[in-house]
Amino acid sequence: MLLRTLLAGLAGVALSLSAPPVGVFWVLPLAVAAYVLLTVDLKPQRAWVPGLAFGVGYCYTLMWWMRAVDVYAWLALAGLESLFYGLLGAAVPLLRRLPAWPVWVAVAWSAMEVLRSGWPFSGMPWGRLAFAVVDTPVAPSLAYFGATGVSLLLALSGTLLAALAMRDNPRRLAAGAGLVATAAVLLAPALHPWDPTPDGMLRVASVQGDVPGDGTEVLAHFREVTDNHVRATVELADEVEAGERELPDFVLWPENSTAVDPFADAQTRTGIETAVAAIGVPILVGAMVDAGPDHVMNQGVVWDPVLGGGDRYTKRHPVPFGEYIPWRDVFGDSFGKLEMIPRDMLSGTRKEPLRVGGALVADAICFDVAYDDGLYDQVTNGAEMVVVQTSNAMFIHTSQIEQQLEISRVRAIELGRSLAIASVNGRTAIIGPDGAVLAAADPRTTTVLDTEVTLDSSITPGTRVGHWVGLLSGPLTVLAVAAALLVYRRGRRTTGAQEDVPEHRDLAPATR
Repeated sequence: MLLRTLLAGLAGVALSLSAPPVGVFWVLPLAVAAYVLLTVDLKPQRAWVPGLAFGVGYCYTLMWWMRAVDVYAWLALAGLESLFYGLLGAAVPLLRRLPAWPVWVAVAWSAMEVLRSGWPFSGMPWGRLAFAVVDTPVAPSLAYFGATGVSLLLALSGTLLAALAMRDNPRRLAAGAGLVATAAVLLAPALHPWDPTPDGMLRVASVQGDVPGDGTEVLAHFREVTDNHVRATVELADEVEAGERELPDFVLWPENSTAVDPFADAQTRTGIETAVAAIGVPILVGAMVDAGPDHVMNQGVVWDPVLGGGDRYTKRHPVPFGEYIPWRDVFGDSFGKLEMIPRDMLSGTRKEPLRVGGALVADAICFDVAYDDGLYDQVTNGAEMVVVQTSNAMFIHTSQIEQQLEISRVRAIELGRSLAIASVNGRTAIIGPDGAVLAAADPRTTTVLDTEVTLDSSITPGTRVGHWVGLLSGPLTVLAVAAALLVYRRGRRTTGAQEDVPEHRDLAPATR
């Protein structure tokens, strides 16, 4: 068990190498196969141990960047996410009792990713398998199967690889055939990628204003941050007037470009109005808007040259213990760094896109881009492009900014939409519907990107499929585990024998 546990931890670390800053995709199926091989022949009450060790190796390495918030936040978040891999480990030996067990283990892996992406509180979707496929031959499959569907197929490739490697498996030939078929399904879209059907074109300008000092303290320099975005937009307007740039249809500012309520703070509102009047087109402003004495909202506000601040999107997934305190009555607001969160951030519920500069735009604020629900809702309700408003200043010296950029590129391919990112100081970029980076700003610079992008109202198959895979994988896993338990109990009543556990075969009495 000690050796298994150590190997499982190393396999988890190996899986983290599939994400930036390393980005070695081929370790992914091997790591999943190792996870299965190290849990599949144990009793469920022991299999959770190497499963948990895998999760510890994976989550603590992948989310190393969370230390920028606080070491305790990193320890707590990664530890919580690791538990889901332990829970899955306990299910693997049960699911092996079923026919076509690699399929059921892959479905359970998908269910585990969906569960941890939304629970407890708002969950944490970071580290889903599909987020590692950008710039690989598998990437075009996102438009056909969605991120959740691609994760399922990638997990299946790992479980079939494990079945193929098991010497005592009488169905190794079937496992090999299944592995070839799964690989073919994942790679076939590369031969015929999703072909967008643009409805039109639009020019968007993404502003990266930068943060003074070491680049991490937005709140400490919030006036200067807003001034930077105002100045950069006014300079863009001057360049447009001089004929050096084309007039954009709208301007995108990042999350925390105004860290105080622009409707209540006169100085901030004046700055926004100055920028809007100079450029003459709407600005989608990232603003913290008051919602009473105890609450705040993180919003994207459409600021029109004529109408002023109007339509808005509210962040759907605030970060627990970072933007709000769950069970504040229990934890209080003076425990450790929780005193830095005097007000709880409210969650948004909007499902319709914003209308900005004549286009219907799906908005995602920071970590929202890693969740399925908000973007699926807005795209299926007519959004023609996607924007991501993010700060990331706290993580500017970590690999988080590159990982979030990769997730944004995954969403562009999956949804078949052009996608514009505005970050306070990194990574601002404009991405095509095929995931290609059309323009990008260097971190920690004041930059304005302006690029023409396509508008598209068609719905990719992946948008539909990913939604249904997410809905069905959990109930199917529960039914499969229940069926496996029923098979096990019937077998015990029939034979009256104890469960055969291969790892115990070498154990013998010291004397005969």
